[in-house]
Amino acid sequence: MRVVEITRCGPPDVLKLSDRPDPVAAAGEVLIDVAAAGVNRPDVIQRLGKYPPPPGASDLPGLEVAGTISALGSGVSGFAVGDEVCALVAGGGYAERVNVPQEQCLPIPRGLSMVEAAAIPETYFTVWTNVFERGELTRGESILIHGGTSGIGTTAIQLARAFGATVLTTAGSDEKCEATRALGATHAFNYKTTDWVAAGKDATGGRGVDAILDIVGGDYLGRNLELLAVDGRLVQIAFLKSPKAELDVSVMMRKRVWITGSTLRPRTPAQKGAIAQQLRQHVWPLLEARTVRPIIHQVFPLAQAADAHRLMEAGTHIGKLVLQLR
Repeated sequence: MRVVEITRCGPPDVLKLSDRPDPVAAAGEVLIDVAAAGVNRPDVIQRLGKYPPPPGASDLPGLEVAGTISALGSGVSGFAVGDEVCALVAGGGYAERVNVPQEQCLPIPRGLSMVEAAAIPETYFTVWTNVFERGELTRGESILIHGGTSGIGTTAIQLARAFGATVLTTAGSDEKCEATRALGATHAFNYKTTDWVAAGKDATGGRGVDAILDIVGGDYLGRNLELLAVDGRLVQIAFLKSPKAELDVSVMMRKRVWITGSTLRPRTPAQKGAIAQQLRQHVWPLLEARTVRPIIHQVFPLAQAADAHRLMEAGTHIGKLVLQLR
């Protein structure tokens, strides 16, 4: 099969098209003929040598795919050869075939293309478990979503709005802010020209927001706490700036703030499967009704994975980047 390998740590050019033996579905796994694979920032971080795959996972980049099941390992139930599925993978997505634990597979939502389906798993699994499970966002609350035009951001805006929350977001240009409003954000702040803490307080009548989803880290920690309302929740899922910051514990205590964070990739198939079932119950109907949808910025052939990484690093995209194989 054709694959894209990380030949060494470095710039996008280290991604090279290569051939490898086809994988085999082990017990409890399905083998997927990949039609499309999502490109995500963790792929870039892995390419740079800063995010190694967990033990036992493929060394190939790629955390989400869509395609057709071509073989079943022993003990698989609920799927058949020929089923069209999308799946969360711990690695190996940049390839023509990938073996995946059955728990991490979901049927492609009715009416969605393979390209659209490939843009779902990584961001939707991440947003569901962090915003609604860990962050406990509920109808009538407010949430600030940093990086509103990222794959995570465009997903979180739509889901938070669909479940009845008021959405505030930050983005790096006026154009991007307008794009987030089109997706359902009530307030969007250009972080390069606007004091988003002051603007967020003004937008909430001085109360602050109930939850914040942050991918920035670093000195955003103190500013996030300043904007959170009493009993607010800060959910940290990445740190584009820095993993380290100074915390004023008195603010956290005074506001009774929760600070939590998580990673998705190292979790067990059973844990990922539990998230998958929540998505199938609560989110798949929204996808099939087109109430929410994956936002696709650009599609690349597999051989142009390096170009996709260049665009990801440039940060000019709005939504998801996808590799199309079939």
